[in-house]
Amino acid sequence: RKAEDDMKRLLVTGASGFKGIRVADFYRGKYEICAPGHGELDITDQAGVVSRLRDWRPDYVVHCAAISDIGRCDREPERSWDINVHGAVNLAKAAMLVGAKCLLCSSDQVYAGSVLKGPHREAEKVQPGNLYSREKLAAEERCLEVNPDSVHLRLSWMYDRRTLNPGEHSDFLRTLLAKLGTREEMRYSVNDYRGITDVNQVAENLEAAFALEGGVYNFGAPGTEAMFHMVDSLFGQLGWDRARLVREETAYAENPRDLTMSQEKLNGSGIFFTDTKERLLWILKDDPIGQG
Repeated sequence: RKAEDDMKRLLVTGASGFKGIRVADFYRGKYEICAPGHGELDITDQAGVVSRLRDWRPDYVVHCAAISDIGRCDREPERSWDINVHGAVNLAKAAMLVGAKCLLCSSDQVYAGSVLKGPHREAEKVQPGNLYSREKLAAEERCLEVNPDSVHLRLSWMYDRRTLNPGEHSDFLRTLLAKLGTREEMRYSVNDYRGITDVNQVAENLEAAFALEGGVYNFGAPGTEAMFHMVDSLFGQLGWDRARLVREETAYAENPRDLTMSQEKLNGSGIFFTDTKERLLWILKDDPIGQG
């Protein structure tokens, strides 16, 4: 029991979701984990959030809870704003009151409406192109106003080869693996530029992020290629059949989407992510399904 008492306390919101469940799982045993469900912690209830954090006294807060479905945000704008903006602000305020370091998950989607080409830097002026990204930007700005020590991590699209929750949505890697065993075409855009990140590396790098100064950080794998070219090159290096890959020419044709993120600020703080293609190659090179 003494060893447990000596552990730092880590509060993870959204711990039943894709990111949160992996963060809690990764640090369990190293930190005393508090992973409340919605019934225990309603992040939209400011007084309740303060009361709960005073009871739990976490050393660190990692805020993963959000409505991240872009379509749902559009359908439920008031609800999504309440959770994605007000909920984040409530956590940031309460963390400051109890002396906890607060890390909040933001998104590379804030760059989606930018007229600038990437890799995008944190200090550039952004023009979010949808409600979800406007909510994430508003959360960053308002949380930093109430808690200047809060850290906002702009995450990219993430993947894992494991499924930890039966209700999880599919992702890039698991969709690719599922299609490898079929004759189905595999279609990727030549106009969509982005890095995609192994969620396990996100979890692993969070501990170093506890020491970051307050502010906004790009927090994901570097990658500058269009999705089609990245996958085509990956298949070539693995010796897989590239003929089944199809170039998607129409999506984002008039205005190519560039969500690539500069790693300079993060790397300057001693935190590094493996390049998108390099990480995927490492994961897939011994995959027996792909070799078939």
